[in-house]
Amino acid sequence: MERRQFLVTGALAPLAALLGCEAREPLLRISGITWVGYEPLFLARELDLLPPERIRLIESPSNTNSLMQLASGEVEAATLTLDEFILARAGGIPVRIALVFDTSQGADVIMARPGIDRLEDLAGRRIGVEDTAAGALMLRKSLEAAGLTPDDVTRVPVIGGGQMDAYRHGEVDAVISYEPFASRLVALGANRLYDSSAFPGLIVDVLAVSETAIDHQHTTLSDLLTAYFEALAVVKSSPGRAHRLMAPRLGLTVEETAEAYGGIALLSLTDNHAWLEPPSAPLREAARTVAEIMQSNALIEQIPDLSDLATARFLPEGP
Repeated sequence: MERRQFLVTGALAPLAALLGCEAREPLLRISGITWVGYEPLFLARELDLLPPERIRLIESPSNTNSLMQLASGEVEAATLTLDEFILARAGGIPVRIALVFDTSQGADVIMARPGIDRLEDLAGRRIGVEDTAAGALMLRKSLEAAGLTPDDVTRVPVIGGGQMDAYRHGEVDAVISYEPFASRLVALGANRLYDSSAFPGLIVDVLAVSETAIDHQHTTLSDLLTAYFEALAVVKSSPGRAHRLMAPRLGLTVEETAEAYGGIALLSLTDNHAWLEPPSAPLREAARTVAEIMQSNALIEQIPDLSDLATARFLPEGP
């Protein structure tokens, strides 16, 4: 090799290395709350399936906070309920659903103080509820089943784990809750009055991903979902081990963790392909119903475009 060629090659080597670093996808940050449906994602971290230099899970105090982080660009993805995803869309945040975690089949519940043993006993009571479509749906369904109207009760705003303090301090007589808080309220003596098993398929948990990440972090997103389904396989095949690993973060015993999972349906890889790939009828139907509930409860002014909700691009191939 001539000296000049050697010098040119040597000079370009650092540039090539720099370009290689620039080509590497940026860190993917995912915000998520403590909820049994999201926990397999955090289990993937516990099992060392998520490379920390490429994927970072950020623990959030509430889905509302996760939504704000997504809107501000602090994170590229967030675990949200379907109604919060629709709220993001209505607010002009460019996001799509890349994963459906679960549907609630009893894990969302209305809990009440001792002595309030029937839904009809809620008349004149103070009910703690988050300002979300999921909360509005649970409240509406509970009141309908009791033959009551919203005017028959006093609605008290609560956020996430704040429901525990509201119950302890006597600020509410009942609360719209979900796991793991529902189990913690049982430990405080609360009664279970009504739950989402009465209307399965409407309270749905999803992974919302920004369009920027979809365009520029496709390899990392694919690796994230591969790791998630590997962790989900552990939950399915070795539930005892999975529950032992998940219980500390949930703040539950192993037995309570196992019981909490009885209230949700974790969607499999096959389910996700059915929900996310066109025509994705289950997702579109659920989104339309939830959006209509949100509009009727003044949570959104107009129903946003629901024609391009999701992408199945990052899912592993089906079995």
